[in-house]
Amino acid sequence: MSSPFLSIVIPAHNEESRLPPSLAQIDSFLKRHSFAAEVIVVENGSHDRTYEVALECAQEYDFLRVLQSPEGMRGKGLAVKQGMLAATGDWRFICDADLSMRIDELVKFLPPESDGYDIIMASREVPGAVRVDEPEYRHLMGRVATFIIKATAIADYEDTQCGFKMFSGRVAEELFAVQRMNGIGFDVELLFIAKRRGYKVKEVPITWYFDPYSTMRLWDDSVKLLREIWEIRRNWRKGVYG
Repeated sequence: MSSPFLSIVIPAHNEESRLPPSLAQIDSFLKRHSFAAEVIVVENGSHDRTYEVALECAQEYDFLRVLQSPEGMRGKGLAVKQGMLAATGDWRFICDADLSMRIDELVKFLPPESDGYDIIMASREVPGAVRVDEPEYRHLMGRVATFIIKATAIADYEDTQCGFKMFSGRVAEELFAVQRMNGIGFDVELLFIAKRRGYKVKEVPITWYFDPYSTMRLWDDSVKLLREIWEIRRNWRKGVYG
């Protein structure tokens, strides 16, 4: 069987309520386009019925595959890596389960807009981006994270932490094969390696809708991010990433 044109990978932790409507929106989007696609949901350490709900959805949607992270292993980075390496698409898209970026904007990440690029990142900060209903304190928290990343790891990008990113199939296989971070730093790790390998990266402005159920914590997440960036830099010096 030939590979699909597009793979959509959705890491899912405690997403039993948001997953069904998001999958319905993705189904509607795919029906409006002629390319072949697959959707991979990776359940990761949920305490609710996320896995069971995803399996029920797979009975309805032929394009859907459901994976589960190994028992006792948690982290968004782990789930994304598992899904990306299981994917077979020419293009592979990380997609948050809450669809805080409307799925219709996915066309901004595909050819012809993606021609010549290896990675296309959604951005809430570049010119043209719009934030909807976001409290000022949450925007400030995001800018603190960006300051840390720019000062200690990568100065080139305005929004490494947005949860929507597209990779060409070849680059996805190369990057996720060496990814190590399971936590908040996995995005930075991927882009840190990508920059040093000379991959071409593009930031795309999106309209982003604030999710009041987000669990971002300024102090704790900043400390974790700094710790993981230190580990990323150490890994690079030791040749861990090849």
